[in-house]
Amino acid sequence: MPRVKRGTIANARRKRLLKHAKGFMWTRNTKYRQAKEGLLHAWSFQFADRKKKKRTMRNLWTVKINAAARENGTTYSKLINKFLKANVALDRKILADLAEHDPEVFKKIVSSL
Repeated sequence: MPRVKRGTIANARRKRLLKHAKGFMWTRNTKYRQAKEGLLHAWSFQFADRKKKKRTMRNLWTVKINAAARENGTTYSKLINKFLKANVALDRKILADLAEHDPEVFKKIVSSL
């Protein structure tokens, strides 16, 4: 019988997994079992943090709007309430960008409400 060399698919799978674990600390980037464990955690955190990023960005927008609103003599909650009553279609992302980069335009918007 001819000699059969085994493990090409299994080796490729392990190699691919270790390639994903590149940059991990200690033995998690060289040993298959530790790399597998590390990747399970890393991928679950990666999924969760994509959701968390949206929350943190909205908080950042709120902080920027509040700071700019207080410079113009009002608070964040009062400003948002005025926007809602006036049916102004500017979302928090746009308001935060205006507050940071174009404070004069933001001041005109606040004063017009």
